[in-house]
Amino acid sequence: MVLHGRRVLITGAARGIGAALARRLHARGARVALAGLEPDGLATVAGACGDAPWRLCDVTDRDGVERAVGELAGELGGLDVVVANAGVACQWPILDGDPGILETTMRVNVFGTYHTLRAAGPYISHPNGYALVVASLAAAVRAPLLGAYSASKAAVEALGDTLRIELRHTGARVGVAYFAELDTDMTRRGFGTRATTALQGRRGAFTGVTPLSAGIDALEHGIATRARRVHAPRWVGPVLHGRMAAQRVFDVAVRSRVERALRIAGEEDATFTTPQPADRQG
Repeated sequence: MVLHGRRVLITGAARGIGAALARRLHARGARVALAGLEPDGLATVAGACGDAPWRLCDVTDRDGVERAVGELAGELGGLDVVVANAGVACQWPILDGDPGILETTMRVNVFGTYHTLRAAGPYISHPNGYALVVASLAAAVRAPLLGAYSASKAAVEALGDTLRIELRHTGARVGVAYFAELDTDMTRRGFGTRATTALQGRRGAFTGVTPLSAGIDALEHGIATRARRVHAPRWVGPVLHGRMAAQRVFDVAVRSRVERALRIAGEEDATFTTPQPADRQG
């Protein structure tokens, strides 16, 4: 009943976390609106959510985001929740990587989140309003080859924490979500390179891959309670509190494999986890 009737806009809703969250919230009685880059995926998810309204939306286009959010909010009769979920990742060594990858990552993850919050802010600035930005465990503990992604998600965390203070007088709340490696196509594409495999060693995924359902459970609870922090799996919470120590432990754990991983990365042509419009490719 906490979610029943809540009007929720989700970006990056064509697949992965966004699509699964839309389906879950619809099943709980929420009214969802979807935005993203992939029309076929959006149409499929919308159909599974009672023909929910959706719009094609490149979050790097500020005017386009303003227009999409305004139209979707109009179809729902307002907004109670916005989930700034759209994001990309791409393998990127800092010294030898293509600078365009950093630029695209920042435009999508940081400016895309900002544009979404800016457009949705007036609609959710009320005592039941809630904005949730999707950061990552990478905002707190950084891995080699993921410098662009980590930098962008640290900035997303900062936007969320700052907006929380700035919206407090309206009664609205703001949350930041942190996930380790969830079982999504983004994780498979982002961590499926030869260089990352070499860096991870025999153990495989850095933290072990967590079922997507654990992340969606956390998001559902976070939205229902308008939580300040959302995280999955459960051990991510303590790591966030001890992030400086966790970073040191991680540095030591991968130290012997970094040189080889960087060498392999220089031979690979890594791609973004979500195909990008040609005019903003790195």
